Amino acid sequence: MWIADKWQDFELIDCSRGEKLERWGNQILIRPDPQAIWQTPRNNPLWKKPSARYSRSSTGGGHWDKASVPQQWQIKYGELTFNVKPMNFKHTGLFPEQASNWDYIMEKIRSAGRPISVLNLFGYTGAATVAAAKAGASVCHVDAAKGMVAWGKENAEASGVREAPIRWIVDDCAKFVEREIRRGKRYDAIIMDPPSYGRGPGGEVWRLEDNIWDFVELCSKVLSDDPLFVIINSYTTGLSASTIGYIADSIFTKRFGGHSESQELGLRVTDTGLALPCGSSCRWER
Repeated sequence: MWIADKWQDFELIDCSRGEKLERWGNQILIRPDPQAIWQTPRNNPLWKKPSARYSRSSTGGGHWDKASVPQQWQIKYGELTFNVKPMNFKHTGLFPEQASNWDYIMEKIRSAGRPISVLNLFGYTGAATVAAAKAGASVCHVDAAKGMVAWGKENAEASGVREAPIRWIVDDCAKFVEREIRRGKRYDAIIMDPPSYGRGPGGEVWRLEDNIWDFVELCSKVLSDDPLFVIINSYTTGLSASTIGYIADSIFTKRFGGHSESQELGLRVTDTGLALPCGSSCRWER
């Protein structure tokens, strides 16, 4: 498991009975988590006085009970600064377990010894984009949600890379990659975080288990002749880290050589010392 254990502004304090107790800067949040199925005692007094709590509804969705939390605030991870905002469906705009990938991205780019171009697909609020830009890469950030791209620009400014060579694209990722192939555009690294489920611009249904092979194979066509790395993230329960690794090796290793490594992503739980699994990731490198 790759554990993001270098945080100072974020802490997973405890998790139990389908919820997790977190510190985001000075704010204490309680959010649902389907992995925390254990029935351990909630001895930490912060369980009883969070800044905000997200409660699920029996009819679907849910809502925040915000006692004293601001609409947004900032947290830092090393050189990076992010804007946190409690939003619908329990999210904050940041997945802290991805910090282990940010470290990997920055190290690979800085040690490459040459200019690196990065394509970040399903880029969300731009954490990986900001990390790559901070390390000196040029980045193309693509997400279909205009609001998420705007949030990504806010994070770039907060991290001091507003003037970095970042292209911010609001578009369907598959359609964008198809156009880049026709234009002959190539990238040295690709990061992708495809959703478990969604709909395309023409109403096409996207299910990650059904579509990931074709999508990854499509993306392989925009890699340069000297690629640096590819990262594939998955938060789909039925798609294991080993499965993603097999896909990466079948497509990238077969064509370019190199190798892949796949692991669960995790966060250390302060009160118990255990690690909470938070999805899977595969890193392929030349």
